[in-house]
Amino acid sequence: MTEQTTMTPALGEFETWANLFTQFKAFSHPSELHGVLCGRLAAGGRLDRKQWREGASEQMGIAPEAAESSEELSTFLDTAYEVTLEALKASDLSFKPLLPEDDYALEERLQALSSWVRGFLEGMAIEASQALGEATGEVRELVEDMVAISQVADGEEDSEEGEQQFNEIMEYVRVGVLTVFTEFNAPEPPADKTLH
Repeated sequence: MTEQTTMTPALGEFETWANLFTQFKAFSHPSELHGVLCGRLAAGGRLDRKQWREGASEQMGIAPEAAESSEELSTFLDTAYEVTLEALKASDLSFKPLLPEDDYALEERLQALSSWVRGFLEGMAIEASQALGEATGEVRELVEDMVAISQVADGEEDSEEGEQQFNEIMEYVRVGVLTVFTEFNAPEPPADKTLH
């Protein structure tokens, strides 16, 4: 079994990303990189392989050559890009930010959500800083809310109330990302239509 087939099925899982970050001694948070990618894609950006690999390497704090010299890392990054874009475009709206599973402490999940949102805002700013000023009031309000979420305080204890608040914030972020994606990305024409 090759590395590619072992990594691809679990690509949406936080553990897969975290293990890769550990392996390549990345200093950033896996959720933040996923957030940056989602922010760029949601704001209408599309990256070629070289741009994405270089940007991801920089975000991870590893040498740009790392993605080129490691088949495992380059395959992971390329697949992550495709899977993330497909998830954002999916008509079933099943997209989710990359966050640790529920068995992680609430504080760790909050930190990951905060990192993800910071990354998302950074990705949007890179791709569409000018367009954001002309965006609908709903999108501008979402961005303001996300700035507040990105500064969420640590130290939240595990509790039923804390869990409920976390889930509500995460769902707000998830729906907000899809709203931004809809705003900045024209719907794709049906595949069977031909131009005349």
